[in-house]
Amino acid sequence: MKRFLLTALTLIVSLTRASAQNEMSLDEAIHIARHQSVEALEARQAFISTYWAYRSYKASRLPSFYLYGDIMNFDRSLTLLQNPEDGSLNYVSSNNLQNGVGLQVNQNITFTGGTLSVFSDLSRIDQFGSNKSLTWYSRPITVSYYQPLFTYNQFKWDKKIEPKAYEKGKRDYLEAMEAITINVVYAYHNLLLAQMNNEISQSNFENSGNMLKIAKERLQLGNVTKAEYLQLELRMLNDSIAINQTAVQVREAQMVLNSLLGYDESFEIIPDISPELPMVQMDYELVMQKALENSSFCLDNELSLLNAESNVARAKASRGFSFALNARFGMSQTGPEFPQAYKNLLDQETVGITFSIPIFDWGLGKGKVQKAKAAQEVVKARVQQYENDYRRQMFTAVSQFNNQRQQCMVSERAMRIAAERYELTMHRFKEGNATVTDLNMAQTENDSAFRQWISDVSNFWTFYYSLRQATLYDFIKNEDLEIDVNEMIF
Repeated sequence: MKRFLLTALTLIVSLTRASAQNEMSLDEAIHIARHQSVEALEARQAFISTYWAYRSYKASRLPSFYLYGDIMNFDRSLTLLQNPEDGSLNYVSSNNLQNGVGLQVNQNITFTGGTLSVFSDLSRIDQFGSNKSLTWYSRPITVSYYQPLFTYNQFKWDKKIEPKAYEKGKRDYLEAMEAITINVVYAYHNLLLAQMNNEISQSNFENSGNMLKIAKERLQLGNVTKAEYLQLELRMLNDSIAINQTAVQVREAQMVLNSLLGYDESFEIIPDISPELPMVQMDYELVMQKALENSSFCLDNELSLLNAESNVARAKASRGFSFALNARFGMSQTGPEFPQAYKNLLDQETVGITFSIPIFDWGLGKGKVQKAKAAQEVVKARVQQYENDYRRQMFTAVSQFNNQRQQCMVSERAMRIAAERYELTMHRFKEGNATVTDLNMAQTENDSAFRQWISDVSNFWTFYYSLRQATLYDFIKNEDLEIDVNEMIF
C-alpha cells in the first residue's frame, strides 16, 4: 500500500516527459521574465529616464562654463544719433569690423536662488573709412550676481524634491520587477494546472476504459445494473471530451507564459514544480518596518506633501510682488594696441534693485494662495488616510500568507489521501466491492484534490511575492532588494 502514498505525485512526474531543455522551474521562469519581457524593458527604460533626469538636476548645481564671442561681425550702416549740445539729429555712417571672445562661468546658489557669474572677454574693433582706427577693449575679470528677492526659489525646492524622486524611481523599478514576478507565478501555475488537467483527463479516460470492460463482464453476470454500466460509459465519454478541452487550455496557458517570458508561441515549457515550500513565517512588525523603509509608498506621500508645500510657496511668490538685486564688479580698459588694453585697468561697479508692486489685483494673488493651501490640506488628509489603509492592507497580507502555508500542507495531505482512496476504490471495484457511484465519487475527489493543491501553491507564491513587492525585502535570504544602477545604465 505504500505505493499509493506516491500516487499524488505521479502526474507531476509525468509532466516532465518532454526534453530536458524545455523543463523550467519557477525561479528560472521569473529570472527570464525579469530580463527579456516587454514589461521588464518598459520598467528599465522608465528608470533610465528617471536616472538621467536626476543627473540633469545634479549638473544644474555644478558650475557651467561657456565660451562666447563675435567673429567677423561686419557693420556698414547709417545710425541716427542726437547731438547733445543742440539736440539736432544726424545720420552717422558706421563702417567697422568687430571680433571678440570671452569665457564665462555660472554657478547657481541653491540656498538663495541667485546666480553668480564670472567672465573675462576681449574685443577688437576695426573702424574703416576716413576715420580709420583700431581699438582693443578688455574686461579681464568681471563678477556679477543676480538675486531674486521674496520670490519662489526653484533651486531650493529642487534640492528637496529631486533626490526623493530619484529614489522613488529606483523603488518603482524594483516593485515593477516584483509585479512581473507575480504575473509569472500566476501564468506558470496556470500552465501547470492546465497540463495536469490534461494528464488527469488522459489517465481518467484510460482508467474508465478499463473499468468499463470490467463492468461489462459484471453486467453479464448481473452484478452491475444497466444504469450503472451506462453511467460508467458516460464518464468515459466525458473523459474523452475533457482530453481535447484541456489540450486547448494547455495551448492557451502556454502562449500566455511564453508572452511573459519573451518566447515564441511555439516554444514548449514544461513546469518543474517541487512540493517543498520554504519555511517562512511572516512577522507583521518586520513586514511593516520594511514596507515603511523600502517601498515607494512613503516616498509617494512625502513627494505629495512636498509638492503641495511647493505649490503654496509658488502661489505666494506669484502674487505680483517682484524684487531683484543686480550687482556687477570688474575691471576694464581700452587702447589702440593690445598690451594697452591690459594696463592701468579701471574698475567698474553696477548695483541696483528692480521691483514691481501691484496696487490693485482684485484679490487674484490672495485667491491663488488660498487655493494652494486648500489643496495642501486635502493632500495631508489623504496621506493620513492612505497610511491607515496601508497598515490594514499589510496586516491582511501577512495573515493571508501565514495561513496559506498551513493551507498548502493540508491540501498536499488531502491530495495524497484522495489519490490513495481512488486507487483503493478502483481495486475494490475490480473485486466487486464498490459501486460505479463510489468509483466516480473517488475520481472526482482525486481530481479536485490535485487542482486544489496547485491552486494553493500558486496562492502561496503570489502572497509571498506580493509581500516582497510591498517591502522590497527578500524574506528567504533576509536581505533588502537592491538595484545595480551601473549595470543598467552603462
